[in-house]
Amino acid sequence: MKALRALAGFSLAAALVVAGGVAAAWRAMPPLDLAGARERSVTVSDRHGRLLRAFTTDEGRWRLPLTTHEVDPRFLALLKAYEDRRFDSHRGVDPAAIARAGWQVLSHGRIVSGGSTLSMQAARLVETRGERSLGLKLRQALRAIDLERRYSKRQILDIYLALAPYGGNLEGLRAATWSYFGKEPKRLTLAERALLVSLPQSPETRRPDRHAANLTRVRNAVIARAVKAGLATSEEAEQARAEPVPQARQLFPVLAAHAAERVVAERPTARQHRLSLDAVWQASLEALARERIEPLGPKLAGAILVIEHATGKVRAHVGGLGLLNRERAGALDLVQAVRSPGSALKPFIYALAFEQGVAHPETMLEDRPNRFGTYAPENFDLGFQGNVTARTALQQSLNLPAIALLAEVGPQRLMSRLNNAGGALVLPRDGQPGLALGLGGVGIRLADLARLYAGLARGGETIDLQWREDGHADSDERRLSDQLASWYVGDVLRGAPAPANALNGRIAYKTGTSYGYRDAWAIGYDRRHTIAVWVGRPDNASVPGLVARQVAAPILFDAFARIGMEPDVAPAPAGAIVARTSQLPPPLRHIRRDIAKTESASARLSLRIAFPPDGAVVDLAGAERVLSVKALGGTAPLTWLIDGAPVAQGLNRRDATLPATGVGFARVSVIDASGASDSVMVRLQ
Repeated sequence: MKALRALAGFSLAAALVVAGGVAAAWRAMPPLDLAGARERSVTVSDRHGRLLRAFTTDEGRWRLPLTTHEVDPRFLALLKAYEDRRFDSHRGVDPAAIARAGWQVLSHGRIVSGGSTLSMQAARLVETRGERSLGLKLRQALRAIDLERRYSKRQILDIYLALAPYGGNLEGLRAATWSYFGKEPKRLTLAERALLVSLPQSPETRRPDRHAANLTRVRNAVIARAVKAGLATSEEAEQARAEPVPQARQLFPVLAAHAAERVVAERPTARQHRLSLDAVWQASLEALARERIEPLGPKLAGAILVIEHATGKVRAHVGGLGLLNRERAGALDLVQAVRSPGSALKPFIYALAFEQGVAHPETMLEDRPNRFGTYAPENFDLGFQGNVTARTALQQSLNLPAIALLAEVGPQRLMSRLNNAGGALVLPRDGQPGLALGLGGVGIRLADLARLYAGLARGGETIDLQWREDGHADSDERRLSDQLASWYVGDVLRGAPAPANALNGRIAYKTGTSYGYRDAWAIGYDRRHTIAVWVGRPDNASVPGLVARQVAAPILFDAFARIGMEPDVAPAPAGAIVARTSQLPPPLRHIRRDIAKTESASARLSLRIAFPPDGAVVDLAGAERVLSVKALGGTAPLTWLIDGAPVAQGLNRRDATLPATGVGFARVSVIDASGASDSVMVRLQ
């Protein structure tokens, strides 16, 4: 009895000493620093959270952000069953597991199973790893208890899932699933779950790309454990064991590489970026660009941009043909490159002419040799068609009628309008806006040209493009043209002949081939989206035979086919004149012929609106709500229009009262007998 009391006293004293030592060790340990554990790879995802691109950490590791909510719950169940059956109930240390591990050491003379919990492993992953020792195990146990006191079970699992080693520079479950299976960890097969559970125990001796046979053996043991735990049937286990182990690592996604680098550079301290892009569209259009452009020849490249009209958000951004493709300058973002647009600016000449009352889609224009001062343009095919309507001239991209209209509306006015709407045109050094502007004598980026076309689709108002899903366009829209003129242009462009791979009348589109066959453009829009395509050499070298209608237009229509097309025709706005040439008001049947078509022709027009002035706020007079107007100069009779619709014709007086069509913004225009015109934008109230 005395011996038992002595043994009990000794055991109690020993326990007190151990407890005192543990308490002293607890007090001596500094707080667990999770700063390093929180470091993650920079990731760029699409609008739905799908991974577009990831970057390694500063230490060269792949460590992608992840929480348990984004993981297949069957993986979590198998992980607990294999590593820590009582994870949900213990407080960081599992006494039963420690006792079992100690008994196995005594019975077998070696370590059969460890006593570490997932909490202890999470603590080990947070701190600097060292050789296994009893002291290190004790430290991990204390850290695990501290973790359990400060964090929830899910948060501890988040730490483990983010830091667990999977071989090489792979850390965390998400990096492993992308590298070994090419997918997110949301849905995993039984074989994949078992492989990922077994890897962190000995990541370097079980790496699939180096030790596949060793990994297969351990994976199959985990599959057997899954059956024993009731997490899989025997049939599922048999199928899982037959599934091969991956023999090599896969590349991480590199979609929208240029857009990803752009947003990361804009916010260098952010770790996660969500773009407005759609990963499915992006992958499909990148493949389309390669399929269509690479067979055309070496050093050719291309770019594609998709814009959503309602929000201005970019839904796909193909900046080149492969980021690492040096032959095709893949590192350059060709969406942002300044290039010559060729004839792609012609629709805006017509929009301005329609807005100012200079022309209508059915106005007759002359397509015959003409000289504008020293400038003598020619058509692309070097032929002429004589008298054609503005509709035909734009659909067939005839040069002479477009330049004649540009002489009427003025190149400086066109350039100012496009720049104010966000076009950002670039003139040659020391250059001035001239008539060559209409045939590509300026530079513009694909992003800006697409924005202008989206403005036409939006009824004449442009908004800023947004590459981030959380971005919002400025509330101040920029006016490109009035709604009626934009509708006229869209109606004309929808009738442009489609390329051989498409049906007519599906989208409104225009092509452009720059001087010397250096650039091929095709830009089009339906009810929801604008797509812009550019093809050429990044070094601006000439490519014989690079004709936009043959090269860029087929890509444009294929792009619409891949994202889905909504070709419904927008209804005609109020005031639209749908008539043949002979039914138009006389001043709109032909453009004026009484002066030479020179670059200064528009400057010699004497007709102008004296009242109301441009930008004025006008109170409508009297009970009839009429608008008083006055013109100076010009040749009578005069025709007055409000928002493009004639409201008074054949007037010999220069002042008149016009019936107002309502309150709000309105464009007031006047046309004289010779075809000269002027217009102002006012607000009626």
